[in-house]
Amino acid sequence: MPSQVMRHLQAILGPLRGFATACHAEGRGFESLQPLLRVHDVLDLREMLADEIVQRRESGHVVADPPVLAAAADAELRAAIKAVEESPRSPDWPYEEPDGLAAIKAARPTPPQRSALTLDDDALLDRLHGAWLGRCAGCALGKPVENWPRAELRRYLERFDAYPLTDYILADGPAPPTFPPLNASWPVSVRGAIRGMPRDDDIDYTILGLHVLETYGMQFRAADVAHEWLRRLPFLAVYTAERAAYRNLVLGREPPASATHINPYREWIGAQIRVDAYAYVAAGDPERAAALAFEDASVSHTANGVYGAMWAAALIAASFSERAMTAALESALAVIPPRSRLAEALRGVTALHAQGLPWESARDALEQRHGALSPVHTINNAAAVAAALLWGEGDFTTTIGLAVQGGWDTDCNGATAGSAFGAMHGAAALPARWTTPLEDRIASALSGFDGVRISELALRTLSVVRANRP
Repeated sequence: MPSQVMRHLQAILGPLRGFATACHAEGRGFESLQPLLRVHDVLDLREMLADEIVQRRESGHVVADPPVLAAAADAELRAAIKAVEESPRSPDWPYEEPDGLAAIKAARPTPPQRSALTLDDDALLDRLHGAWLGRCAGCALGKPVENWPRAELRRYLERFDAYPLTDYILADGPAPPTFPPLNASWPVSVRGAIRGMPRDDDIDYTILGLHVLETYGMQFRAADVAHEWLRRLPFLAVYTAERAAYRNLVLGREPPASATHINPYREWIGAQIRVDAYAYVAAGDPERAAALAFEDASVSHTANGVYGAMWAAALIAASFSERAMTAALESALAVIPPRSRLAEALRGVTALHAQGLPWESARDALEQRHGALSPVHTINNAAAVAAALLWGEGDFTTTIGLAVQGGWDTDCNGATAGSAFGAMHGAAALPARWTTPLEDRIASALSGFDGVRISELALRTLSVVRANRP
C-alpha cells in the first residue's frame, strides 16, 4: 500500500477513537455509527448520479434523464456522471454565480462597509464568550428535531404546550409513532438531560476553525484546513459535501478539486456551519471574515455553498460592531454576488420583514419559495436564519426559538442565529436557562478537544485577535 494512502487511512482511523468516546458520552454504542454510512453514501455512484442531476437542474443546467443503469458497472456510472456534469446551462439562466474569490469580489458593486470596533478587550471577551455560548445553545436546542418537517415539528411541540419555543425541547421518548424519530442524540439534548454541550458537527467545525487559526495563522490556506480534517476529524462525523470532499482528499484530490469531484452536495449547508471562528477573530470586519470563510469553504463547496459561508461569517463579524441586526445583515449581503440565488433569497427575507408580515406568514412564504430544496441546502437555511434574526427583535429566546421551530436544518440554524446574537449582545445578555445546562464544556469528536471549556475557547479566540492586531 502506498505510504501516502496509509497515512490518510491512519488519519481517519485515529480520530474515530475520539468519535467513539463521544458516542459513549451520548449513551450510544459504536454500532450506532452504521446508519451514518447509509445516509448520502458518497461511495455509491448510483446515488451520486441521481443527486448530481438534481444539483445541475437546480443550478440552471439542462439535463436529460439518463438511461436506466441499475446493473451498470462503475465505468458506465462515472461516464453518466461526467455527462451530467458537462450538461449545458440554459441561455435563460438569470443568475451570475462566479467561483474564485477574485471573481466573487468583482461581481459585487461595492464592498461591505466596515464599522469601527470600539470594544476594549474585556468587552470583546464578553462578546466572544456570548457568541460561543449562543452557538452552543442554539445548536443544542435544534439537535433533537434536526430536519423535521415544520408542520410535524409544530404538532410535536404543541403536545407539550411548548410552541412557540421558549426553552429546550421536551421529550418522553424517541418520539410517538405518529412523528418522525428524534435525533439519536435526544437522550442528552432535551430539556433536563443536557449536561454540557452534546457533541455536534456544527460545534466541532467551530473548534476546528479556531485550531486552524492557532496553528497556521490568519494566512491559512484551504490545504491547511484539509490537512486538519484528515488529522483530527473522523470520517463518520462529517456528512454530505464534507464526506464527499473527505473521500476526495483521501484519494489525493486537493482543494479546490476536493470540492468538485463527484460531489453533488457542494451547494448544501456544510460550509455555512463551519465558519464562525473566522468571524470571531475578524470581529467588526465582515470583508476579512468572508475571505477567511472562502478559504475554508473551498475545500468542499462551490457557488452558493461558498457564498453561504462568506455570508454567515460576515454576518457574525458585523454583529460585533453593529447595534442592529438589520445593519449586520446588510453588511453580510454585501460580501456575496448580488445576482446569485442566495442574494435573491436574502433580499426576499428583508422584503417580507419590511412588509410587516407576522412570523408564520413570512415562514409560509419562505416555504413556498424554497421548500423544494433539500432541507440541508444553503439557500433555504440562510433565509431561515436571516428571518429568525429579524423577527427575533433583539430577544435571544425568540431568535433561536424561531430559527429552530422554522424547521429545515434546525441545529445549524439555531447555532448560526445564536452565534450572531451572542456576538452582538454578549454573554451577559443570554438567559441562564440556556447557558447553565451547557456547564461550560463541549463534547467533541475532534481529537484532543473532547470536554474543552467554552470559556477557554473564548479566551483562546481573544488571544488570536490580539496576536493579529496591526
